[in-house]
Amino acid sequence: MAVVIVHEGEPADKVLRRFKRLVDQEQILTEVKRREFYEKPSELKKKRERARRKRILKALKKQQQLM
Repeated sequence: MAVVIVHEGEPADKVLRRFKRLVDQEQILTEVKRREFYEKPSELKKKRERARRKRILKALKKQQQLM
């Protein structure tokens, strides 16, 4: 859970900026978006496989460009 302690005399925009940075670091919003709708385990497996293939193809293309 993201908790930000507000110091005395600290501007609200500075506190808000710290809070947003903390939320990004803890990846809270990405987790909320991921859990927004139920995905069947088979769909998750297919999504992971697609992402794995995409990473492999990207690495191969990058490797070919270096040659």
